[in-house]
Amino acid sequence: MTFCKGQWPSYLSLSSLLLFMPSGVIVAKDPLPTYANVSYGQHPHQILDIYIPKDGTPPYPVFIWYGGLWQPAKHPVNLGYFAKENIAIVSVELRTFNDAIADKVSPPMTYIGADACRSVQFIRYNAKKYRFDPERIAVGGGSQGALPALYVATSRNRADATAKEELNRVSTLVTCVAAFRSQPSIDPKRMQEWVPGVEWGAPALGYSFKESLQKRNELEKVISTWSPDALLHAKCPPIYFENNWGLTKPEGIGETDYKVHSPAWALGFQKLAREKGVRCYVQYPGHPTKEYKNIWDFVAKELKK
Repeated sequence: MTFCKGQWPSYLSLSSLLLFMPSGVIVAKDPLPTYANVSYGQHPHQILDIYIPKDGTPPYPVFIWYGGLWQPAKHPVNLGYFAKENIAIVSVELRTFNDAIADKVSPPMTYIGADACRSVQFIRYNAKKYRFDPERIAVGGGSQGALPALYVATSRNRADATAKEELNRVSTLVTCVAAFRSQPSIDPKRMQEWVPGVEWGAPALGYSFKESLQKRNELEKVISTWSPDALLHAKCPPIYFENNWGLTKPEGIGETDYKVHSPAWALGFQKLAREKGVRCYVQYPGHPTKEYKNIWDFVAKELKK
């Protein structure tokens, strides 16, 4: 991960910044979760942390933020800002692509999408216990973590009224979605159309990028089932993309890093979203949005409507 001109991406927590600070520099740590390592499933990677504003007033709107897809991780996000906005944060760890490969699950994206939806169901199902507002839930993520959030937003309601487990009968619908430096597609053909030369997403489909591009026609059904751009529909919640780089690669940034985090992804997705009638915003340097200052402002305002 590379940053330019000393600017830290705003989705990083203070604890994450410690990894990048020079020796001897002291940075305050994030507050401890109100509830830590809460299981929302049986797998050891299906856990989440809950941060409830200390001086807030329930019921709390909730902002769910997803961690990594290759290595298990939870990332608390902008806790101070959302505490002041009376919004609870839930940082979610998901089963990873590596977990899916080890379990011979095909496609590996199955674990990511299922866990992202289940975490929303868990929070809504336990809303009374944690004093949450079940009707005001936002989802988001940074870089790879945005993919599960976008899947939740575009996959319609995953509630199963006939499920034996009560949790699975709960709605997965959300208020809005925030995506930072994100990759909103696992379709290799569309990636190349949006960002020529980019290679990303392996092994979401179960193949290397080159293999998935060669097998694109065979993978059509899988892509239409799991890729957010293919799942877009008119009733999707509003979506906000933010990138810290513009359409020109900054000096000192690697070509691969830039292509993976280019705002061209968001602009391509926005075009598709608008064709469906979905509110979709894209912000990057030199390209502000009138309605919202940034993704945090977007989430706070949407959750308070």
